[in-house]
Amino acid sequence: MAAAMVAFISGPSSLSHLGGVPKQALLHPLRTFFSKPYPNNLFLRSSSNGIRRRSFFIPIRPFSPVMEWQDCSAKLDIDVPCSIAFECYSDRESIPKWMPFISSVKVLKDNPALSRWSLKYEVLGRDVEFSWLARNMQPIPNQKIHWRSLEGLPNRGAVRFFPKGPSSCSVELSISYEVPQILVPVASALKPLLESLLLNGLERFANVAKDYQKKTSLR
Repeated sequence: MAAAMVAFISGPSSLSHLGGVPKQALLHPLRTFFSKPYPNNLFLRSSSNGIRRRSFFIPIRPFSPVMEWQDCSAKLDIDVPCSIAFECYSDRESIPKWMPFISSVKVLKDNPALSRWSLKYEVLGRDVEFSWLARNMQPIPNQKIHWRSLEGLPNRGAVRFFPKGPSSCSVELSISYEVPQILVPVASALKPLLESLLLNGLERFANVAKDYQKKTSLR
């Protein structure tokens, strides 16, 4: 029986409904189970003719097709007023200047509320590249910019601006995204990695915003 069970799980057709779960992940618990002379999850039952038979119950966690979402955020104090930070961040096509993993942002000429984004970065030794079409939701001037994707990599996020004084503010960037299938095996490491990248992006943004303020003061 053990050989039959292992052969069934090892067959190519038997894995087609498991969403690419590695064979070894399934074979290991089965081999462990059948290597025991009297497994804990073995029980005896009596048939109608009085013969006692062995039955096996193997608990296998069902595969879930639901993708995992992660929430990431970073916050930084910047030495420019909210109005300057808001105006600077509103220039979406300039975002690749300070956000390290965003390779390009192109605003659609026929619909400025939409923009196409490209992401290209090395994540834990693996090159990843994704793109999506985003819609900018109605902003709250000097307070909030937020968006959501319409196609491509599912994501949504917001940038919030909090006044700290007449010449400084706090900028909070939060992003929620659906973990791509290729990165599911390293999903636990993605959040701290992305949050460090977001913070690094805000630090770069602080310098860009200061330069932007100097330029606007000279106009």
